[in-house]
Amino acid sequence: MSERLPIPTRVDFRVFRPMMTRWMDNDVYGHVNNVVYYSYFDTAVNGYLIETTGTDIRRLPQIGVVAETSCRYFESVSYPDALEVGLAVERLGRSSIVYRVGLFVQGQARCAAAGRFVHVYVDSDQRGTVPVPEPIRAAATLLLHGAGA
Repeated sequence: MSERLPIPTRVDFRVFRPMMTRWMDNDVYGHVNNVVYYSYFDTAVNGYLIETTGTDIRRLPQIGVVAETSCRYFESVSYPDALEVGLAVERLGRSSIVYRVGLFVQGQARCAAAGRFVHVYVDSDQRGTVPVPEPIRAAATLLLHGAGA
């Protein structure tokens, strides 16, 4: 029997990023297809990093590759819902960052879906593991639980 985890709410996240559903996101069942949620997570995390660091993260000598993702679904979302993606950092390691991600219909208190998104930093040429770059570490630190509001 699996343990029931509570559904995250807005207080579980440090920053929110707007995200619009698109016509093509809906599947034949009339809701956003499950794989699209991962695109929302990826877009929210990388958009936050680009905006917060003021850096084109694609041009850094170290890049974050996605090593793990997961998602728990609580309620359906569908086009044309306006969404907000909540971000927090669960763990900031030497070479990796574990993000908590919450997908909310705009204005709703409870998550429609909650995910985990892990970046591991590698050398952009050799692909060997490297420390999290300082601008990225600084941005991730702002998302840690207990960091300043």
